[in-house]
Amino acid sequence: MLTAWLIGGGLPADLFLILFLALALDAALGDPPWLYGTIPHPVAMIGRLVALGDRRLNDERAGEGVRALRGALLTTAVVLLAAALGWVLTAALEGLPGGWLVEAGLASTLIAFRGLYDHAAAVARALADSLAEGRAAVAHIVGRDSDSLDGPGVARAAVESIAENFSDGVVAPAFWYALLGLPGLCAYKAVNTLDSMIGHRSPRYRAFGRVAARLDDAVNWVPARLAGGLIVLAAALLPGARAGAAWRTMRRDAPRHRSPNAGWQEAAFAGALGFALAGLRRYRDEAVEDPWMGDGRADLDAADIRAALRLYVATGALLAALVLGLWWLL
Repeated sequence: MLTAWLIGGGLPADLFLILFLALALDAALGDPPWLYGTIPHPVAMIGRLVALGDRRLNDERAGEGVRALRGALLTTAVVLLAAALGWVLTAALEGLPGGWLVEAGLASTLIAFRGLYDHAAAVARALADSLAEGRAAVAHIVGRDSDSLDGPGVARAAVESIAENFSDGVVAPAFWYALLGLPGLCAYKAVNTLDSMIGHRSPRYRAFGRVAARLDDAVNWVPARLAGGLIVLAAALLPGARAGAAWRTMRRDAPRHRSPNAGWQEAAFAGALGFALAGLRRYRDEAVEDPWMGDGRADLDAADIRAALRLYVATGALLAALVLGLWWLL
């Protein structure tokens, strides 16, 4: 299918059908523990490769220019290797009966809708029991110093993770699969993994991860804005959410965020639900003072995490309906 597109110049409708099935499989099954307790998850395999490159190439005794070049070479190699693997899998599956079903299954492993829902729901349950349990649960989905968070801080961190990762974990993988098939999806996940591991501003990664961080910004530019638009549309369909406020808050506040992409989803969620997100966030190596997204409440709790999850599910359903509609139209 991807080969036919590259030769014939047309986007195959089958890609959208496979993508819809991949979204459905991920929503229904997520990442089954019985499977990934036996074999490594594809993202974990990419992570091991990045970690190996980090250990071998990121010598803190070298100058910043050398470390930046080595980081760029590692980033290029990992992304090209991931894309090549996706190409090989696509070519192999095109000749197999039912290969499109296998492709949908493979694509579903690189979409994180169900996984994010389960982790955020776990934070809501834990925070409802105690602050200590909430801190422990949110540490699984955010990189900030969870021990410094109070109850509202834990809830805001969970909601911000839901918002930001709707783009990184769902919309962006779907976008790059629709555009370039498995090679595009695999390459995107490689970029995203590189950024999460070495794209930090800490002294160790400021130079080494520079290319990975900027590449991640580039490949998420369009998906982030698509995600923001989907959140606004979903807010119009979800009782209790406010689409107009989501749109106004997103347009006003998103450009003020320190990330060129994350603000679009965070501001849309904040406006839709009447929250205030971002602000001061403490990480292991630094404290970041971000502008607030939204004019609503900052003192969130477990019930507010559940409200964010309802909007998240509605937005995911809207994305799936859009993909199915594109398949039908094409």
